[in-house]
Amino acid sequence: MQFEVSTLAVVRSTRGIAIDDHWDQESCEIVLEDAVPSEALRGLTDFSHLEVIAVAHAATVPDTVTWARRPRGRAQWPRVGIFAQRNKDRPNSLLLSTVEILDVRERSVLVRGLDLIDGTPIVDMKPVFRWTGPRSELRVAQWSDELGENYF
Repeated sequence: MQFEVSTLAVVRSTRGIAIDDHWDQESCEIVLEDAVPSEALRGLTDFSHLEVIAVAHAATVPDTVTWARRPRGRAQWPRVGIFAQRNKDRPNSLLLSTVEILDVRERSVLVRGLDLIDGTPIVDMKPVFRWTGPRSELRVAQWSDELGENYF
């Protein structure tokens, strides 16, 4: 099955390269494309967090998908499948990030914690509802906690 998505917004950030850590130190704005009306952001000020779905436009697109690897290439971490990690080099180049909303402007949203670089196309955004998060205790791999120690 094939599908198409349209760019609805674009990331404006001081970070132009995908460095692995310290994403909260960057100021980041999600700016609507001209074809998207301002009313698309109406009501967003009532929310504290936003889920952002983007296209990894600057990621390396390999000839074949690497279905399993060691996260960040670190020998001390186990070889895990692509669906057990959040690497930017993905089968469909789609990325998901949950961010804090700092301000909603007429045609943009200022956020913190968006781990995307300047110019990244945004294909959808959704507010975080209390009931859309995990409904049971969160369990994660030990290596993922180590990976995230300096991420934000």
